[in-house]
Amino acid sequence: MIDLIPESYVARLDLPKIFGRTAPLHVDLGCGDGSFLCALAERMPEKNFLGVERMLGRVRSASRKGASRTGSSSRPGNIRVLHLETFYTVRYLLPPRSIEAFYLLFPDPWPKRRHQRRRVMTPDFLSAIGDALIDGGTFRIATDQSDYFEQIRELAERSPAFSAATLNGSDSFPLSTFEKKFKGDGASIYRLELRKTSPVI
Repeated sequence: MIDLIPESYVARLDLPKIFGRTAPLHVDLGCGDGSFLCALAERMPEKNFLGVERMLGRVRSASRKGASRTGSSSRPGNIRVLHLETFYTVRYLLPPRSIEAFYLLFPDPWPKRRHQRRRVMTPDFLSAIGDALIDGGTFRIATDQSDYFEQIRELAERSPAFSAATLNGSDSFPLSTFEKKFKGDGASIYRLELRKTSPVI
């Protein structure tokens, strides 16, 4: 099964059991139709990949894409898809210091000022990301909204748990469906990579 149904929604995920092996885990938050998730998993078969998506139609699409790349329903490979809300998954289901990389690509910008409190990037969310990442782990973010990008960058700069680097231009990662669309419309893409720093003892 590509679709992941947790045994419990209040206990941490048993990652070796879910994937049938122990390997570095990358998590695509809001994985959409799974295009980016599956392309990345195909590129790095030695790693495990978890997509998290709250919209059921997108979960089904991502699951179909993931299953089509494995060639066997009994051996689903290195992809799993979880139908759940992003913040809850990061805060309550992912074990501490278990994630090598997170991806947050084109999160809902909630452009109207009165709706911006719904944006996923908050101090609490960034703190939860830091708890789940291994030391040296990365959090890669992309958006087409310049004001949201500045908000995220300022939030990152205030966090002692991360060092930040702005990524100019395109990178070597696969394009998500949203990125293809925005680039086709001529939109600018803003990228940031946060790296979890080891605490000074």
